[in-house]
Amino acid sequence: MADDAPHRAGHVAIVGRPSVGKSTLLNALVGARISITSKKPQTTRHRITGILTEPGAQFVFVDTPGFQTRHRSRLNERLNRTVRDALAGVDAIVVVTDAARITEEDRQVVDLLPRNVPAIAAANKIDALADKRTLLPRIAELAGLRDFAAIVPISAERGTDLDALKRAIAEQLPQGPALYPDDDVTDRDERFLAAEFIREKIFRQLGDEVPYGTAVAIDSFDHDGGLRRIHATVYVDKASQRAILVGEGGGRMKAIATQARQEMEALFGGKVFLEVWVRVKRGWAQSDAMLKRLGY
Repeated sequence: MADDAPHRAGHVAIVGRPSVGKSTLLNALVGARISITSKKPQTTRHRITGILTEPGAQFVFVDTPGFQTRHRSRLNERLNRTVRDALAGVDAIVVVTDAARITEEDRQVVDLLPRNVPAIAAANKIDALADKRTLLPRIAELAGLRDFAAIVPISAERGTDLDALKRAIAEQLPQGPALYPDDDVTDRDERFLAAEFIREKIFRQLGDEVPYGTAVAIDSFDHDGGLRRIHATVYVDKASQRAILVGEGGGRMKAIATQARQEMEALFGGKVFLEVWVRVKRGWAQSDAMLKRLGY
């Protein structure tokens, strides 16, 4: 932005079908791992806010859960409501698609977007295109879905053309002062991030079904000098899921906890003592009391 341009600040929703790289894009834009990522679809369950402050503009990015269609429960009803609420309160929307193809799911996502909010299309994963000439028809196809304010080919994984994307977004933000302090990167606290890191490792280590039947609660979080002592419980729906999650001799859970602890130490900038228990709580995803305790 030009030095004499007015300062801009606003909220930007990041939306798209599962597995197009929404959380990867948020982390790349903010420059910190605040949103968990996994190759499995529908990993994100919470509205995650990432804050990027640059000269002349502050972006408050909102990484929303994908619309949940795979598992019907009270939990997923709440997640879908979170998406709708997020879209209703933003100044701009970034629609992430795969640069290789436009699917029916992409079209459905675009159809759900409010028409009175400017939208930018981010055609992601251009680094994976074997033939870059295929990008032009994809851009034309995107242009036919909606009157986008801009269409920007990017690679969230490699950081390609993210500056162009930020410029396109900034043009749609209202003029005004920053909404958060300059050094903030998220409005989520460390307690929340700790639970998300544990959940990410569960998604990455286990098969298709078990991660969707788990939830993580932080029982205690004590900050003593440079050490954080964290006690967490992973809730599962069935005893068979607990056995898979714990693993032989507790090995799988130990590996999950170790990887999560290392991620926490990198983000928090200090030593972490982490203890994780696994407990069976049948029907947790249908229990309003449990969902409230888990922050949904």
